[in-house]
Amino acid sequence: MKRRASLLALLALAAAMPGCAHYYYYGERGGPAVRSDVLQTNYEAADRLLRTAPLDPRRSVIVATLVSVDHLGESSRLGRMFSEQIASRFVQRGVPVAEVRLREQLALQPGQGELLLSRELREVSQNHEAQAVVVGTYAVSGAMVYVSLKLVSPQGNQVVAATDYALPVDDNLRGLLRGR
Repeated sequence: MKRRASLLALLALAAAMPGCAHYYYYGERGGPAVRSDVLQTNYEAADRLLRTAPLDPRRSVIVATLVSVDHLGESSRLGRMFSEQIASRFVQRGVPVAEVRLREQLALQPGQGELLLSRELREVSQNHEAQAVVVGTYAVSGAMVYVSLKLVSPQGNQVVAATDYALPVDDNLRGLLRGR
């Protein structure tokens, strides 16, 4: 009887182990949801750019779509949504944002390097008399999304402010990354 009880306890423990391994190796996806506040994190990143950048509140800024660091010509719903939230925060803080729906032209172009803005971007910023352009990249690891933002002056491609941050990958971010 004692052996049978020990065997049952061992089987119960073995049955519970894959669940534990799942939580340990695969993060919160299979376990309790620990969600990061994406909106607040993006607002704080925009605030950091604004604190360090000498911007004229009478002149607009353009916010380009954030792109994948591995594929500079591609973005996702995550990149577009993060860009929209950053633009919203600039407006909330009194900095006008030129609404430019030519988002594909405002992505960093492959082969031109991370800091070199495309000719189209320079032209668009001049047409809107933009004093600066927010550009950014994101990289996804198994557990985190790493974001790098730069506020760039279109004259000379000078980076006038920069910030980096990371968010834990949860089901919400996975959904944004899957969408094109």
